Amino acid sequence: MQENFRVIKTYVLRKGRMTQSQERDYNELSPVWCIPFKDEKINLVDIFQNTNPVVIEIGFGMGKATAEIAAANPNINYIGIEVHTPGVGKLLGEIRNRDLKNLYIIEHDALEVLEKMIPDESISGFHIFFPDPWQKKKHHKRRLVQRPHTDLIASKLAKGGYFYFVTDWLEYAECALPELTATPGLKNKYEGFAEKQEWRPETKFEKRGIEEERVITELYFVKE
Repeated sequence: MQENFRVIKTYVLRKGRMTQSQERDYNELSPVWCIPFKDEKINLVDIFQNTNPVVIEIGFGMGKATAEIAAANPNINYIGIEVHTPGVGKLLGEIRNRDLKNLYIIEHDALEVLEKMIPDESISGFHIFFPDPWQKKKHHKRRLVQRPHTDLIASKLAKGGYFYFVTDWLEYAECALPELTATPGLKNKYEGFAEKQEWRPETKFEKRGIEEERVITELYFVKE
């Protein structure tokens, strides 16, 4: 049962041509700032050359908010995981333009990255901002924020680490809340939905959701 669940992808590869600048930055900068996928655990201290906390963002889109958060927190290390190549190229350009030293990218399926590459209890936080809500009921099995995916994520969190999820699809949040509540080791920091974390920049998807009068809902859980 677990194996069948993992075969189901939580994303689709969106078609989209890279701009000339995105393609240039991808070709020039990915050898420096992209960590190749491999079937072995990575050493985070070796990668960042320090022992600062590490936060992973799953599905950063075009990466603008990712870059802003990394720039505002130079004493925290960040890994962005994304499968959309134009977004990877865009964020690589932001890394160069902002001269960021604390942000790397892995271009691969996030769940496989967590399973194969990330050591247990090594991550201080996870950001999942506006993932695909998979609105149709028959597609709910593709949603990222549900068990057993959240069990895997929780296993990678260090004690005291956090899981921060934001969506503009209220029904997704209502389904995710009991899934996270039932995830071993995680405890809700709030009674139900979370307050907006002031340090989180507004994303393109958030702006679109507000314009379309959808409710922005947040969940914030901590590893006990």
